[in-house]
Amino acid sequence: MSSINSLAIKYEVPALATVQYAVAQRPGVLPAARGLSHFGEHALGWMALSVLGAAIDRDRSREWFGVGVGAVAAHAASIVIKRVVRRPRPDSPAVMVGVSTPSQLSFPSSHATSSTAAAVLIGKLTGLPVAAVVVPPMLLSRLVLGVHYPSDVLVGAGVGAATAAALGRAQRRYPALRGRLFAAGNTVAQAEGTA
Repeated sequence: MSSINSLAIKYEVPALATVQYAVAQRPGVLPAARGLSHFGEHALGWMALSVLGAAIDRDRSREWFGVGVGAVAAHAASIVIKRVVRRPRPDSPAVMVGVSTPSQLSFPSSHATSSTAAAVLIGKLTGLPVAAVVVPPMLLSRLVLGVHYPSDVLVGAGVGAATAAALGRAQRRYPALRGRLFAAGNTVAQAEGTA
């Protein structure tokens, strides 16, 4: 057993069980956590939100498509890290699992990664504190559902924030790249009459 898994079992399973005991049985918590899980699966909810934002806010459609690009890039980064680390999901009688998952790999949380990236990018775009409102419930939902250790969601949020920052730097440093990255999305918006 790797040291990261040994530490998770020793320290994080009790923390995870405590979170579940304190929060999961409250009315509405499990359905809300499952709703967040479905929204964040494979970054699909964030991609849909980016398309909707582009359709409504036509003057900044490229930036809205950038939210989708950032969410997908963060999700992809989390998948690569998962395949390298290969940490299994929580498997303890003390932890209740409340939703099915597409893989048995846990570290980092792809939901935390893509949601943080999208929330940071939407916050920059709108000037609203989106990350402060969106990220904590998404991270907590992964613990409530018993599919991640606390370190999975914390590192996932860090990877998502780093992905959003890297995308922002790339857009500022390479304006031509910005146009190319979002040209496909803008073409879709024009074809739909939303650009």
